[in-house]
Amino acid sequence: MQQKMTAKFGISLSNRAVLFNWATMDDLIQAAKTAEESGYFDSVWVGDNLISKPRVESIVTLSAIASHTRRVKLGTICMASFPLRHPVLLAIQWASLDVLSQGRTVLAVCNGGSESFGPQFATELQAMGVQSRERVGRVIEGIKILRRLWSEERVTHEGKFYQFTDVELLPKPLQQPMPILIAANPKPGQADEATVERILRRVARHGDGWQTDATPVDTFRDRFGRIQEYAAELGRDPEQLDSCLHLYVNINDDVELAYRESLEFLAEYYGTGAITDERAKLWLAIGPPEAVIEKIQAYIDVGCKTPVLRFVSPDLEGQLQRCIAEVLPAFHGNRMPEVATG
Repeated sequence: MQQKMTAKFGISLSNRAVLFNWATMDDLIQAAKTAEESGYFDSVWVGDNLISKPRVESIVTLSAIASHTRRVKLGTICMASFPLRHPVLLAIQWASLDVLSQGRTVLAVCNGGSESFGPQFATELQAMGVQSRERVGRVIEGIKILRRLWSEERVTHEGKFYQFTDVELLPKPLQQPMPILIAANPKPGQADEATVERILRRVARHGDGWQTDATPVDTFRDRFGRIQEYAAELGRDPEQLDSCLHLYVNINDDVELAYRESLEFLAEYYGTGAITDERAKLWLAIGPPEAVIEKIQAYIDVGCKTPVLRFVSPDLEGQLQRCIAEVLPAFHGNRMPEVATG
């Protein structure tokens, strides 16, 4: 029998669902504790936006979770506000979180929403004083600044978007180097092949891994393979790059009910009509445990190292417990993993 590829699982907690009463902050913190105590989850992730999709702020949320956990890594999925945040302030905040969590953070960043995505994104960009066309440049420049501030004693920077002289940033993060993933998912019909290649090369050059969602299995295989190829061309070790997939999960023997609950969550989260059936089906792993296992395994088989599961049901605790009991053992030889104590 062919040996299954292994992966490290994450749980994605919706700090936006707090605003539409699908969960409370206490629910999220308890879910993080349950996930860690199970031994099956290696990481906890929360989403990030500012005005465009309001939520309890990501770094504040991760700080609360850090104080209630000891082992799991803590990350953003993804920091859509990255091009809106000044990198010096963000460097201090994220380094502080890394110190607070004893070196457990993973920063995943992305371009955030274009003004063409809707009026709420245009309002957010205007309020933060950022032009939509600047987002990519701010992400690249911001990553470079963070890496320097976190590793060098003093930094002077003269860039297109940011300028400062002789800055000593303290505290430094405990992790050296700090992992930074880049989230990117160019959609069919919205990005030509040249644009896709440019995006994948950006991940290979500037990121420590790739984060994505709603990506067909074959597309995931192709894109991560290309990112690794481009990284090798740059003299980087492609095996060291992470590949992180965000999946929305509803475990239910009644597939129709699972799909209805999932669509209700997506409508609350993104707005009614914002997510097409085609995109929803790519995003979702729903139905009985064996169907959820099959979908997750398909991505692991093509190179996904970090499947991150978000439960799209009003019963977060019930979903998590069922996942622990009936889904995740399939990826651990049907036995409970060892849990670190002390």
